[in-house]
Amino acid sequence: MSIFHVFSILIVLSAGFAYINFRVLKLPNTIGLMLVSLIFSIFIILAGYFFPAFKDVVAGKLSSLDFSDLLLEGMLSFMLFAGAIPIRYDDLKNENLPILLFSTISVIISTFIIGFSTFYLLKIFGLQVNLIHALLFGALISPTDPIAVLSILKSAGISKSLETKIAGESLFNDGVAVVVFITILQLAQPGTEINAGSVLLLFGQEAVGGIVLGILLGFGSYKLIESIDNYQVEVLITLAVVMGGYTLAHFIHVSGPLAMVTAGLITGNQGKTFGMSEITAEYTDKFWELIDEILNAILFVLIGAELLIIQLNPKIVLLALVLIFLALLARYVSLWIPSIAIRIKERITQKTLGILTWGGLRGGISIALALSIRPEFNREIWVTITYIIVCFSILVQGTTIGTFTKRLKK
Repeated sequence: MSIFHVFSILIVLSAGFAYINFRVLKLPNTIGLMLVSLIFSIFIILAGYFFPAFKDVVAGKLSSLDFSDLLLEGMLSFMLFAGAIPIRYDDLKNENLPILLFSTISVIISTFIIGFSTFYLLKIFGLQVNLIHALLFGALISPTDPIAVLSILKSAGISKSLETKIAGESLFNDGVAVVVFITILQLAQPGTEINAGSVLLLFGQEAVGGIVLGILLGFGSYKLIESIDNYQVEVLITLAVVMGGYTLAHFIHVSGPLAMVTAGLITGNQGKTFGMSEITAEYTDKFWELIDEILNAILFVLIGAELLIIQLNPKIVLLALVLIFLALLARYVSLWIPSIAIRIKERITQKTLGILTWGGLRGGISIALALSIRPEFNREIWVTITYIIVCFSILVQGTTIGTFTKRLKK
């Protein structure tokens, strides 16, 4: 089946599931899409007991689709760029310290807490894994995804400050977590010598290199956009930045996600304010908003459909249920430690930390990173655990965060 036919099926399913959610469930779009997709997957599994060939065909087609490659090498670049465009410099400036610390220090703290805890917990369950492979899991489960929760939090009446913290943190921590994951993955290769110098060099190349590339892409496109007044060409330039820039990042071995966030911020501020006419800025916003909505719809449908190919070992399922609460605890601790430094500049209350913890949803990037792990690194264990945590995060945390926030505000 060609990529066009696969993509066509995904679009049809996304449109159908979105319609069902809008007319029947009336949940936030991404949460509703994933829930309908899960129900659809369960229906196929049940149908498989009576028509095994049918389930095998569907699961086979889904298995042939490389979810990890599709998200990490394709969709993620568009989604991060689109997510960065609406964020204003002034909002980031006001929240720069929390965003910086939560998207870097918190990710690293969470990686080590979850990694070490999982390593020893697996031993208790009679499963032997290498510590560095457990740290890979810690890195992939640490980034948060604000897409499904921001609209709910807005309706709950959260402050602009908290909204910026959540959006800014999640945009940057996606990129940082990918860099941490890639660094640990490189160190996990047989024969690799692990020392502080090699770790810092690899991390610096990916992270700093990605940000520098993003700055060059952002200002380069700004200069091109500033020199013309044609919204079709200007929107096409922003598309070229994402596709060409992400491809370039891949070949020069720097962080594509951080490059896209940086380029998106520059385009959304410098580019729109000084380089675009009012009509071009409007078309740019609408174009990237639509791209973001469509790709997120496809992503959450895919997450639900992955149930068809996940191996649900009872022991690993039980372990995953324990790790759900461990991941939440790690999330809280990883926020609380940097918040001590933030309190020098502003007041961070326990309620704020509670909302940031419960609102820190895990999403598709965690599943994609888990699927990218090599089989000999215990991939099946990590994929199953990650899938269960992501499903809990989106379906339970995502649907209760509004109520949770309103109760904390009382």
